[in-house]
Amino acid sequence: MTNAESEPVIGALRPLVAETAGARIADRFVTAIALGQFVVGQKLPTVQELSKLLEVSPTTVREALTRLAALGYVTVQRGRHGGTVVTSQWGPASDSMVRRALEPGWDQLEVTLDYRSLIEQQIARTAAVRHTAEDADRIRRAVAGYEAADSDRESSRIADLEVHQAIAAATHNAQLADLSLRIRRDVSLGFDAEPYSPEVRARAIDQHARLAEAILGARADEAARLAEEHFSLTAETLRTLHTRIESADPRRVSSDPNPTES
Repeated sequence: MTNAESEPVIGALRPLVAETAGARIADRFVTAIALGQFVVGQKLPTVQELSKLLEVSPTTVREALTRLAALGYVTVQRGRHGGTVVTSQWGPASDSMVRRALEPGWDQLEVTLDYRSLIEQQIARTAAVRHTAEDADRIRRAVAGYEAADSDRESSRIADLEVHQAIAAATHNAQLADLSLRIRRDVSLGFDAEPYSPEVRARAIDQHARLAEAILGARADEAARLAEEHFSLTAETLRTLHTRIESADPRRVSSDPNPTES
């Protein structure tokens, strides 16, 4: 057995098939935009950054972005300060593109979301027991930083990541911290960003504060419970989107097999 065959797959994503990689990346982008991982008016990372993030070639990324531009999800601005900017959160093609991105691996994604909840509960519980004064300072700064990020999407994403990296670091177990990052990437379709909306952000601000308080108060069971509550935000948002595209799927429209006259 080769290393590739023996290595366990942690999450729902699978390697892209080369001949359809551009289309699949475009589907992932539209899904990420629908989830608020990227918001209208936000500039996307560069082609090179996206290539590294998604582990595909720059050519594949460019193909995906060309598709998105043709469908009206992004515009490409030329020049020194140009880039690719999100212009639409949902469009006529969204139902089918999101369906292609989510449905084939949905059952495995549900397993991964459950796995994440269990891991993050253990991280919070362990951080509550093991954190040092230095860890406490970092966690407090991170929580304050997320609140200060306000409505800027990219700043909010980076600040949210720092909150959870600070908590994971407080376990003093490098494998747990690495596992948290890998699962985050997996449930975010490779984009390393949680779902976002003003409502989700408001809930996250409150949950971060309560989670940090429980950890720093060494209340391990409470910290685990609050971690479960907090990470359900991502699961809820994904399930809501999945339900939306399921209900819009023409293949699921059923008719009454025994219609009656009125």
